[in-house]
Amino acid sequence: MQDILLVEDDYELNHAVSYALDKENYRVRSAFSIDDARKHYLEKIPDLILLDVNLPDGEGFTFCRWMKERREAPVIFLTARDLEEDVLKGYDLGAEDYVTKPFSMKILLKKISVIMKRSAGNENHVFDDGYLRIDLREAKVSAGGRECPVTPTELRLLGEFVKNSGHLLTYQILLERLWDSGGQFVDKHALAVNINRLRRKIEDAEHKYISNVYGMGYQWIG
Repeated sequence: MQDILLVEDDYELNHAVSYALDKENYRVRSAFSIDDARKHYLEKIPDLILLDVNLPDGEGFTFCRWMKERREAPVIFLTARDLEEDVLKGYDLGAEDYVTKPFSMKILLKKISVIMKRSAGNENHVFDDGYLRIDLREAKVSAGGRECPVTPTELRLLGEFVKNSGHLLTYQILLERLWDSGGQFVDKHALAVNINRLRRKIEDAEHKYISNVYGMGYQWIG
């Protein structure tokens, strides 16, 4: 049974969403503040987080940033805040979706189902296209049959790229996720140095995996 952490301080809405999720056979844990959410998260990392922005002890953005510094979990923001800058901030923090209130319960359940299925498909931590093989669990990388020793930082980079294949990872997202989690990066220059070093290890003239989207970030094209 998949586990959902619902962070919503409106008791009636919290109860209504919890009831709908329970009927869909999700295990739901309810939190009514950032402090509650942190306690639930540290007890057990959920498969997905439904997160309000306006909470009694701060903004959901704060909790999202705190959570993603530790271990990744998909986030859907559920909020009345519909300003463009708030929506963009939610996506910049790595949210899967940003849903404004009022919302359709049926559509929300469908969004959750799609994300859950995609997450389940990503549980295989091995990327292998015949030339490049990445085993994230075993921390082993090989290219063209030769082993490629990688640093912990490079392995985390590969993990972010493989899990977000085809999606643009902005400089800000990579710096937040990698600098906050491992203390490796200071600025975009240091990030570029690490990525260029990684490219030299896994790429050749016929096999390209990391694309630099000028002025924005990087994208995995393998």
